[in-house]
Amino acid sequence: MISNRKLTFYHTAPSRGNTVHWMLQELGIEFDVKMLNLRQGDGQAAEFLEINPLGKVPTIVHGNIVVTEAAAICCYLADAFPEVGLAPAFDDPARGDYMRWLFFSPSTLEPAFLDRMLKREVDDSSLNSYRDWDTLEPMLLDVVGKADPWLIGKNFTTVDVVLGSAIRFGRMFGMLPENPVFDTYISQIDARPAYVRMQEIDAPYAVAGMQD
Repeated sequence: MISNRKLTFYHTAPSRGNTVHWMLQELGIEFDVKMLNLRQGDGQAAEFLEINPLGKVPTIVHGNIVVTEAAAICCYLADAFPEVGLAPAFDDPARGDYMRWLFFSPSTLEPAFLDRMLKREVDDSSLNSYRDWDTLEPMLLDVVGKADPWLIGKNFTTVDVVLGSAIRFGRMFGMLPENPVFDTYISQIDARPAYVRMQEIDAPYAVAGMQD
């Protein structure tokens, strides 16, 4: 069975690896963690470059399967461990919304955040994945405002891990405006035991990384 394979998680904190770590805590499965210090060059070690030639985290090795990119890893894990219930079944009508919003974060929201952080001028051409900020922000506010209480409905899913992490990041660094819709949703994330565990486990590594 795929779920019985050894799983190794390559991680650094803070990073997008926190999202995958949260996902792993939600799954409640056994896994080994390899903490990398990217500032000291661990990502460029020959052993790791054989696994991920870009030298990036997060990366997982599950048996002989390598998966990179945070959203892809979380999607893979949800389907590899379906008994946990973090993804709608393939024949569930909710699967379409699930896939759409799961990959909305890396393909649309994160590029918008980056442009906003760097104060880059953008236009609404087809080359821009999110059109413009004035279109994106109310759209995101509408999606989160319809959470019931989670983004895909009554059940917490991988979308809440991936897109929820981005929303939390956006509020933390002021890219998303203060709004009770965002803040109520984030408070629900903060109350999840798996999220709390992830934060507690990663905290010492995050502090150490800042001191390097």
